[in-house]
Amino acid sequence: MTPIEETYLYCPRCGTKHEDPGKVPFRCAACQMTLFFGPVAAVGGLIVNPSNQLLLVRRARDPGKGQWGLPGGFVDRGETVKQALKREVYEETKLRLETLDLFLTYPNHYNYHGVVSHVIDLFYICRPVDPDCIKLEPTELDAFVWTEPDQTHLENMAFASNRHAIECWMESVA
Repeated sequence: MTPIEETYLYCPRCGTKHEDPGKVPFRCAACQMTLFFGPVAAVGGLIVNPSNQLLLVRRARDPGKGQWGLPGGFVDRGETVKQALKREVYEETKLRLETLDLFLTYPNHYNYHGVVSHVIDLFYICRPVDPDCIKLEPTELDAFVWTEPDQTHLENMAFASNRHAIECWMESVA
């Protein structure tokens, strides 16, 4: 795994070879371009049905193929965090959300083809309009379950931040 800052061997503005790859922030000696490699924003939905069960989805692709997670994804440019969560949940499950309440934020690392980016995950507790209308996007997800998560689920989570959010949610409803 390579931290994203170590992949910048040349300045993306002027092409000058970088003499100190991996240093944060990246500063080009020739043109003074500076990159901070700050975390990108991602969202996750702790989607709860009327029986107070949580929706877990199983990833159909890497990172985390075959592991459990929460519906969600990256925030696109120009989107609010809530818009991103509604979009991601709908794209992945076809669920529409009627309530979204910020629950917690937590740092994460996203390993994509061996390059690791820092992420700040924002988790919301959500209620779906109709919890029975799930239709998974097969390129993203291959299974779902409404459940009270147990150790088997928690030990097979795609992202540590998802596990942390679920554990905090479980403590809050206990």
